[in-house]
Amino acid sequence: MVGSAAVQLRVDDELASQAPIGYAVYPDIISVGEHLWRIECLPRGDVEDGSGEYISIFLRHMSKSTSVTAIFEVFLIDNYGIPSMTETRRILRTFRIATGRGRGSGDSWGWRHFVKRTILEDSYVDEESHFTFVCAIMIIDDCPICVPPSDITTHLGRLLDDTDGTDVSFVIDGETFTAHRAVLAARSSVFRAELFGSMAEATMSSITLKDITPAAFKAMLRFMYTDALPGESELGESPSMCSRKLWDKVSVETVATTLACAETYNCPELKNKCFDFLAVEKNFKEAVFTDGYAWLVLKFPLVTAELKERMQGMED
Repeated sequence: MVGSAAVQLRVDDELASQAPIGYAVYPDIISVGEHLWRIECLPRGDVEDGSGEYISIFLRHMSKSTSVTAIFEVFLIDNYGIPSMTETRRILRTFRIATGRGRGSGDSWGWRHFVKRTILEDSYVDEESHFTFVCAIMIIDDCPICVPPSDITTHLGRLLDDTDGTDVSFVIDGETFTAHRAVLAARSSVFRAELFGSMAEATMSSITLKDITPAAFKAMLRFMYTDALPGESELGESPSMCSRKLWDKVSVETVATTLACAETYNCPELKNKCFDFLAVEKNFKEAVFTDGYAWLVLKFPLVTAELKERMQGMED
């Protein structure tokens, strides 16, 4: 993703219901990913339909560039301020120049029958006689450079299993474990102070440990070489502790990326906390306009769908 933006479009339903078929309302043209875009909402539908029974919504590419690939996602906010699970749409589309075709210039794509007006008036018009769309635009790089996934944990795992290059050993209950000072120091501030500081162990090639079992130390070594989550740096630090660190820093700006981390590293407790945070209407309305939320929609569409379902369930 090379650019993203979210726009809230709030429409006066009383005025919209009296508008002619084909009449469009739209916010200002916006720039996303160095391209210009216009979101068009037709409260009584497109002229090509002619019935006036549906709301139409389109995304129009307004730039002169030859083509661009974008994801366009739209969902309605119900009259309780909750994002809709049913009235939501998402498309991936390559937009091209289409001057002189349809309404105005540029290529457009969207939904002629986004939602029926009777459904809109029953569930999505608020006390001030307005209905609200949230529209997200995400620009995709057409020519991405393929970067292979990191295999560092595989190589570190092999390094742990091989004695080549080891320069320190630990003896626990008569069992010896070999390791690499640089790796341990990089992964743990405790080991860094012990192996490279002023402590006596800094000059010792073999260190005897008494307050840990061989099995626990072996598991800790394996964890430090291959299985640690980003940001871990303390000796024996667990995923739950890392989750706590992420949660302590959560805000409307960071909650979406924190939720992505929770999903990536299978931290259900952190994921639920993020869901609870976003279930607060004020938090969600601010978070949905962050780049982190746009990235979450792009990379984890099932998580955003689960979030909307959770919020809908809480209201029900």
